Amino acid sequence: MMEIKNLKTLIKMITDTDITEFEMENAEEKIVIKRGPDKEIIQIAAPAPVAAAPVSVPVAAPAAVGAPAAAVPEAPTDDNFETINSPIVGTFYLKPSPDADAFVKVGAVVEAGQTVCLVEAMKLFNEIEAEFKCKVVEILKDDAAPVEFGEPLFKVERL
Repeated sequence: MMEIKNLKTLIKMITDTDITEFEMENAEEKIVIKRGPDKEIIQIAAPAPVAAAPVSVPVAAPAAVGAPAAAVPEAPTDDNFETINSPIVGTFYLKPSPDADAFVKVGAVVEAGQTVCLVEAMKLFNEIEAEFKCKVVEILKDDAAPVEFGEPLFKVERL
């Protein structure tokens, strides 16, 4: 399997060029990197015994730090509440910088497309946005906490 440092080097090489799509496959793995105006998607599929599905990681290009990464709402856990989940593995941040105010607080009304937090993955900060207008009911993770793919970050009430 490709090592993380080699994957980082490959991503850097791709983002430093005009290449919009890169694909590499061998007996052990398949790597696909596609770039578009909004985001890049990196997929790595290992053999069936190692992983059942490809891993998809949205990555913001260095020149486009504001590139959004979509948040995936989970099925409602209560009648009135849904969650905004992490679309990637990384570190959760409530603030754009240590001395700045949080993107959202409990009780805040969030518009569709509004940034609610950042998730850092491989030294790239990905903005996580609300997919629908909602009210933040609970922040489920602490600032600078590690998060897994699909892990709930916020409990929200759809408005």
